[in-house]
Amino acid sequence: MHKYLRAIGFSKLNTRKEIQELIKSIIIEAGERQFARKDENSVLVEFDKDFADNLGIAVCGEFDENDTYYFNYYYPYLRSSHISSEEDVSVERHAACDAYSGICEDMKVGVSLIFYLQNMITYLKYQRRGKIPARGTSVSLSALSLQGTVMMPIKKDEMQLKQSRKESQTRSQLIQAARNGDEDAIESLTLEDMDMYTSISKRIRKDDVFTLVDTYFMPFGSESDHYSVLGEITACRKVTNKVTGEEIYLMTIDCNELTIDLCINIIDLLGEPQIGRRFKGNIWLQGNINFPE
Repeated sequence: MHKYLRAIGFSKLNTRKEIQELIKSIIIEAGERQFARKDENSVLVEFDKDFADNLGIAVCGEFDENDTYYFNYYYPYLRSSHISSEEDVSVERHAACDAYSGICEDMKVGVSLIFYLQNMITYLKYQRRGKIPARGTSVSLSALSLQGTVMMPIKKDEMQLKQSRKESQTRSQLIQAARNGDEDAIESLTLEDMDMYTSISKRIRKDDVFTLVDTYFMPFGSESDHYSVLGEITACRKVTNKVTGEEIYLMTIDCNELTIDLCINIIDLLGEPQIGRRFKGNIWLQGNINFPE
């Protein structure tokens, strides 16, 4: 049983029989069906069904040469409507099954973004046509969360906001230059980190850490596509799972200037989300690669 089913409103599924019945209904009543040839004797197929706006479950398997369907795995998803990054993406296949992860080097975050690839079938079609690696792609990121907290924002005036944006842009440029081997940029980043460490070490003695740290995005746990995040809520609404009736919060958060759509079951969120407040929690990161036409 996929533990992130509760994030899209299936918190009361407890038995394998219930899961099997749900999978059968998705295959029969799928809102979208996608196919890609795996080899001469089999075809990969994915059945998608939404249970709320942009929220659903994908069932993946394959047909053999006798048109017999074999179920492989399923996963819950949230489709994003935003462009999160326009950096180039590389893709790697999982060792255990026909699932894929995307890897994106985005300067804004400072770490390699690793996400579960949602549009596997589209990627395989491009790969079969010899169009991989593709240039000019973008990525739409989304996330599922099992536990989160709403926090109040840090009060900033207009001058502070402008200064913060300017510093962020400068840092991104320095990181890019450092990756290209610029020794001056490397030295500047090192000195900046040392100054920041000294400043925070002094202030942390009397100030709460979340008054010093506005947002963060960092790896969490042993799985490469899991992260711990703190980001500003820029949009928020409630949706209802059409099957279970459970309510889910859909939020858009700005985390280190990275836009991510996020969903969480209302029973798993502490606090009332509103635009301008901050979301803090652990997420499973997913992504859709937008290939050029």
